[in-house]
Amino acid sequence: MTGILLSGCVSSVLDVPVRGEIKVPSKLIAQMNKKSMSNGSPVLIRIFKQESELELWKVDKTGKYALLKTYPMCRWSGKLGPKKKSGDRQAPEGFYHVSTALLNPNSAYYLSFNLGYPNRLERALGYTGDAMMVHGACSSAGCFAITDEQVAEVYAVVRDALRRGQKNFQVQAYPFRMTKANMARHRGNENYAFWRDLKYGYDIFERTRQQPYVGYCEGRYMFGEAALSYEGKSPLAACADDSLVSAIASERTFGMEAAISMEGSFDAEQAPAPLAYEDGGMHISFRNILENKGHKHLAEKTSVKSVPVSRPKAALADPHTPEE
Repeated sequence: MTGILLSGCVSSVLDVPVRGEIKVPSKLIAQMNKKSMSNGSPVLIRIFKQESELELWKVDKTGKYALLKTYPMCRWSGKLGPKKKSGDRQAPEGFYHVSTALLNPNSAYYLSFNLGYPNRLERALGYTGDAMMVHGACSSAGCFAITDEQVAEVYAVVRDALRRGQKNFQVQAYPFRMTKANMARHRGNENYAFWRDLKYGYDIFERTRQQPYVGYCEGRYMFGEAALSYEGKSPLAACADDSLVSAIASERTFGMEAAISMEGSFDAEQAPAPLAYEDGGMHISFRNILENKGHKHLAEKTSVKSVPVSRPKAALADPHTPEE
């Protein structure tokens, strides 16, 4: 079992079939009604590492996605940047599609769903690892952890959407909110070119509130109409010239050109804010609990089984953050 756990946030199979049938809380149903959403309408999830937030979106009466609720993440591990190999403790970044088969009602971390890492692109690039999950408790070895209470809500909502006909739901995992300012601040990072590709999809969703179509060519993401011609082809196949033109047009349409122009004025004042931890992070609300009341109290607040908190090592820039 130890070897399996090291490959990701794998959960043991427990005899708790009723847990997977947990109902969507009436309070959340009321929020859906207020926002003109139905419980069975399609869902989409966005995850932001640096902000340690998970967003749950649903289609409303306009036929577009609207934000239902934002959940603070209690723990994610690794650093900003994509996951590339098993055991690197990196939480994934990219676009994933979760079907019913990837739901885990028998998770050791209360409830969970598998992102499906590595996706087709990541497999083609030789990336390794498995069982990268969104789950409960406050522990992570490459996963995204929210509380048991929160994951019960998210799990019930996505399960019902899948049962009502949504084939799979998209999860967009980002290093940070991909604003023009944030892109400029991080332009010196080795992952910048990859993040620019992610931003194409991010901006399409920001502008249209529709799920972007995802494709691949030359080992990179493509989105929208430019991606349609690559369906079924190798993610490493060459990009057609017109696809590259479409990508450039996407930059201009969705504001990337402005972000890129900011690079010339990049200076120390625009440097990325240091993360609180060297290994992943926690939302500030959980950091405060950890600092003021300790890891045992935080474990009790985040897990029905009081699963131990995986406390990340504090960054030197934040000496007041508790260390392991």
